[in-house]
Amino acid sequence: MAETIRILCAHGVPEDMVKRLSEEIGPVEVLSSHDEEEILRAIQDKDVFVVRSKPQVTARIVENAPRLKVVARPGVGTDNIDRKACEARGIQVINTPEASASSVAELTVGLAIALLRHLYLTCAFLKEGKWAKGQYTGKTVEGKTWGVVGFGSIGRRVAEIVKAMRAEVLAYDPYVPEEEFIRRGVKRAFRLEELLERSDIVSLHVVLNSETAGLFSEEMLRKMKKGAYLINTSRGKVIDQKALLQVLREGHLAGVALDVYETEPPQDLELLTHENVICTPHIGGSTEEAFLNATEVLVNKLKALFRLGEGVPIGY
Repeated sequence: MAETIRILCAHGVPEDMVKRLSEEIGPVEVLSSHDEEEILRAIQDKDVFVVRSKPQVTARIVENAPRLKVVARPGVGTDNIDRKACEARGIQVINTPEASASSVAELTVGLAIALLRHLYLTCAFLKEGKWAKGQYTGKTVEGKTWGVVGFGSIGRRVAEIVKAMRAEVLAYDPYVPEEEFIRRGVKRAFRLEELLERSDIVSLHVVLNSETAGLFSEEMLRKMKKGAYLINTSRGKVIDQKALLQVLREGHLAGVALDVYETEPPQDLELLTHENVICTPHIGGSTEEAFLNATEVLVNKLKALFRLGEGVPIGY
């Protein structure tokens, strides 16, 4: 008989997910905080650690979890997980990028529309009793070139949506095979600079790693077309925020929408209060549908990894 699979869930994992895991995988303990000492005490006898964007799964945690076999991230980014430490121990890291693709993509497009139509300003004025009907003339997505940086599940969904809005899509991702661009009817940019120079709207959908951290430096931001719009729903550290504020001040960019920040909660309020910036508190994947999808995908991936039903869980 297979040994019981024990699960540790980080503080903030949705209750419905905890319930499904306990019903279909094994007994679950839920942490009350992101404190590393609490994690170290609880993880000693656990096979699976389920985390969201917090806490940091450090090498210290990994090295002090003798039974740990899987770190599971319901969501996309795994930059809060020390993957090298996991790899050294033979611990698998899994995530669920497919689960939130539509939620993040729809927010991305919504933010772009809000920028192009000045929704954030005109709404605020109207709530103050000011009728600004003739003060702001917006732009349409139709007829624009939309640059997608990162052509994974979210970038592909964005491309699908904006193509339906009659925008031309240009995508950059050096790790995606050529046939994927052809299959989806999307033009490929072979250099990021090419995409930036041609795009009216640029949206970011990359993971955070050594290649993408600081990718949008001041030099790269200045390569964007003057008057372009930038939307970031990936990871805050992909953009140099000080450089972003500088190019905004100079009027090089027409508008910026941010759902993610270098530090969360963000500290640079000067950037966030700029009149051409709209901002949301990292809510890209925060929809009922995304949570339900993430639960389903995560449970099924854990079942496959532990070969439940065959009686031979991984690592035994």
